Amino acid sequence: MSDALEMDALWNDFHRVVNMTSAELAAWLRVSDAGETTEPLPDRAGSETGQHVLAILQKRRTDLTEDDLRVMEEVVDTVTAQTDPENEPVAEDAPRRHRLMNLGHDPLKP
Repeated sequence: MSDALEMDALWNDFHRVVNMTSAELAAWLRVSDAGETTEPLPDRAGSETGQHVLAILQKRRTDLTEDDLRVMEEVVDTVTAQTDPENEPVAEDAPRRHRLMNLGHDPLKP
């Protein structure tokens, strides 16, 4: 993805669908990965994709790698496919909400 317009569009789409801040996502990843008596190290909490999204949120656009761009595309595609406006998750649909939150998208967040 070498075209600046495509990169701008991806950057904007990514930040549109990832509506959690890096602090919110980091906290969620720690909570979602915590066991009854244990908690993972902060830099190891959550899925690999969740950790990658967190790393991307902490980067400037000029510091993105090809791998970052691939993950951004995957996240945009996944969140877009999972958040049909007619079928938006509700609080009672916790498993679906939690899967999206692992990618940085809280469907209940305004």
